[in-house]
Amino acid sequence: MLELTTPVQYVKGIGPRLAEILATKGIATVGDLLNYLPFRYEDRLNPRGIAELRVGEMATVIGEVRNSGLFRTRRMPIFQLTVGQGRSRLKCLWFNATYLQDKFKPGQLIALYGKVEQDKSGELQIIQPQFEMLGEASADGADDKAAASLEVGRIVPIYESAGQGRVTARWFRRVIRTALDDLTPELAETIPAAVRERLALVSPREALWKVHWPEAGESFEDLQSSRTPAHIRLIFEELFFLELGLELKRRQQKAQTGMAFRLDDRVRQAIKKILPFHPTAAQKRVLKEIAGDMQKPYPMRRLLQGDVGSGKTIVSFQAAIIAIENGYQVALMAPTEILAQQHYFSARRILENAGYRIVLLTGSLEADRKREIRRHIAQGNAQLVIGTHALLEEKVEFAKPGLVIVDEQHRFGVLQRLKLMKKSGEGSDQQNPAEPDVLVMTATPIPRTLALTLYGDLEISVLDELPPGRTPIVTRRITDDRSAEVWDFVRKQVAKGHQVYVVYPVIAESEETELKAAIKMYRELSGKIFSDLKVGLLHGRLDADLKDQVMRMFQKGELQVLVATTVIEVGVDVPNATVMVIEHAERFGLAQLHQLRGRIGRGAAKSYCILMTGGKVTEEGERRLDAMVRTNDGFQIAELDLELRGPGEFFGTRQAGMPNFRVANLIRDRQLLELAKREAAAVMAGPNSEVTQVEISRALVALRTCWQRTYGLVEVG
Repeated sequence: MLELTTPVQYVKGIGPRLAEILATKGIATVGDLLNYLPFRYEDRLNPRGIAELRVGEMATVIGEVRNSGLFRTRRMPIFQLTVGQGRSRLKCLWFNATYLQDKFKPGQLIALYGKVEQDKSGELQIIQPQFEMLGEASADGADDKAAASLEVGRIVPIYESAGQGRVTARWFRRVIRTALDDLTPELAETIPAAVRERLALVSPREALWKVHWPEAGESFEDLQSSRTPAHIRLIFEELFFLELGLELKRRQQKAQTGMAFRLDDRVRQAIKKILPFHPTAAQKRVLKEIAGDMQKPYPMRRLLQGDVGSGKTIVSFQAAIIAIENGYQVALMAPTEILAQQHYFSARRILENAGYRIVLLTGSLEADRKREIRRHIAQGNAQLVIGTHALLEEKVEFAKPGLVIVDEQHRFGVLQRLKLMKKSGEGSDQQNPAEPDVLVMTATPIPRTLALTLYGDLEISVLDELPPGRTPIVTRRITDDRSAEVWDFVRKQVAKGHQVYVVYPVIAESEETELKAAIKMYRELSGKIFSDLKVGLLHGRLDADLKDQVMRMFQKGELQVLVATTVIEVGVDVPNATVMVIEHAERFGLAQLHQLRGRIGRGAAKSYCILMTGGKVTEEGERRLDAMVRTNDGFQIAELDLELRGPGEFFGTRQAGMPNFRVANLIRDRQLLELAKREAAAVMAGPNSEVTQVEISRALVALRTCWQRTYGLVEVG
C-alpha cells in the first residue's frame, strides 16, 4: 500500500529515472503526484458513428484502419490515416509525424478523439487527433484494452506533460490510476469535523479519485471550472492550511514583546504640528489603526496600501513621530537611491523645522561620510534614518530602534524585511529584548486575494482617498504616426507654465538599448523639436550626484521637459508636472503604466497621460491600454493586472515570497480563500463546542509535516 508521503519512485511504472523528471515538476511524493491535477477534461463518453459527425464538433470515433502513409510536402512531411465504419470513411492527418509511419496495420481497431473538419473536397477529417490502439499490446508493455478504458467511453483527464518522451498526458493517466489503486484506504482527516460538515467537504480519498476519474454524471462545466465537490475539497484544504499557518504566525508575533508606545497629548500635538495640510478621512482612519497597533504590548506588523498620491509618506512620518517622541529611533528603507533621497528631502521639509534629526545612508556616499552617519545612528543622535539596502550592512547598528518602515515592499522580498527587523532589534535592551514595530508601505495596489497570501502575516490598512485639490488624470492613447500632434500639445502645456515627462521603455530587457533609445529621444527633442525649451535627461546609469542634480532642476522648474526611462517610476514628486507622454506604451506592464502615471496629477492643475503606441498591439496589450484609459483606480487596475499576468508574475518573482500552490488558483478561488481565512481563524481561536484540542493539534501537525515544504517562505515555527 502507498502512503501520501511515499517517495514517488515506488509507484509502479515510475522508478528512479522517471522520478528525477517528475522532480522538475515539484512531484516528489505520492501526495504530490495525486495533487498534480488535470488542467482540463475531454468528454469522450459517447463514441460517434462517422456518418453522424458534424463539422466543428469534438468527437470520439472508433473505427477500423483502412490504409495509412506518409507523404512529403515542401514545408513538412504529413502522415495520413484513413479509418472506416462500413462504407463511411474518416481521414486523419498528423504533421511532422514520421514516427507514425509503421504504427498502424489495416484491420486494426482504433479510437480517435479530436475536432471534426472538412477538407477542400468536402471529405470529413480530423487533424492531429489523439488516438488509442484497441486490442493489442502497446510499445511500453501495458495492456491496451485496460488502457482504452482510461481513454474512451468516459470523461478523460488531460495533464500537462513533463520532460521528454514517455512522460505524456497518457502516461500520467496510467501512473495516477495505479497510485490511486494502490493507495492506502486509511487517509487521515486533518480538517476539523465541524469545518468539513459546515462546508459539505467530501473525504480526501473520494476527492482524489473523482478529480482524476470523474463519474459519468458529473457536470462537465463544473469539471472545467474546477468547481466539482472533489476540486473544492482539495482547493479548500490547501488554502485552509496556508491561512492556518499565517494565523499561527500572527499569534506568535502577538506573543512577542513589543514597545507599547505612549500616545498622550504631547505626542498628539507633535503630530499635528508637522501636518502640511488638513488630513483626509482615510489618512485619519489609517493613522488611528497604526497608532492603535503601536500602543499594544506586542510588535506592530502592518501593511499600508495607498494608490500613488494618496499620502502614505505623511502617514508614515506621523507614525515615526510617535516612536521618536517616545525616545526611539526610526529606520525607513527604500528600494532605490532616488526614492530614498525623495523621502529624505520630504522628511527634512516636514520634520526638520520641528527639531527632529534626520540622516540619509545610501551606498553611493563617500566612506568618511558613511562612517560619520553610522556613528550618529549607533549613538542614537539620528532619530530618523532613511536609506537603501545600505541599512542592511553589518556595520549599521541602532542605539534604540522602535519602528521600521519599509517602502515599496515588493521590491525587497520577505527575507530582506525580516533582516532589517532583526537588525533593528539588535540594539535593544538585551535583558528584555523587544521587537521593533514594522510598517510596510506600497503604492502598488494589491488585490485582496494576493494581500491575504503574500502579506498574510500583516494587518492591512488602505488609503483609498486622494487629498483634496487633486483632479483625475485624463488618459488618452494615440499612435506614434500622430506624434506631431502630441508634441504640439506638450508645447502648449509648457507655454502655460507646466512641466512634462517623456518616458521611454526598456526594450528586450537590454539596458544598453534602453539607454540608446532614451538618449536618442533626448537629442531629437532637445536639438530639434523643443530646441527653444529646457530639456533634461534622467536614466538609471547616471551617477547619483548627476541624478540628484537633474531631479532637483526639474523639481525647481529649471527644466521644462524631462526625458526619462522608468527610473522615475517611483520617487520623483513634482506637483507642476501635468503631462506624461509614454512612448511604446504597449511594451509596459499595466502596474508599471499606472505607477508612471502617478508621477503627474499631484497638483491642482488638470493633468494628461498620453500613451503612444507603435506597430501592432497584442490582444493583451489592448486590454492593458484600454484599462489605463478607462480608470484611474489602482485597485481595479491591480485586479486586471493579476488576471492578465497571474499571481506568480504579479510582483515579478518568487523572491516576493508567493506560496507555491499545487491545486489552488488565487484568481479563480478568491471566495474559497476568504472562507479558508475565516475558518482557520476560528480553529486557531482554541477548543470550543465545535472544535476539540485533539483536532487542532492534528491540524497543526499536518501543517508542519505536509504543508510547510509547499509554502516555502511561509514559516510556521
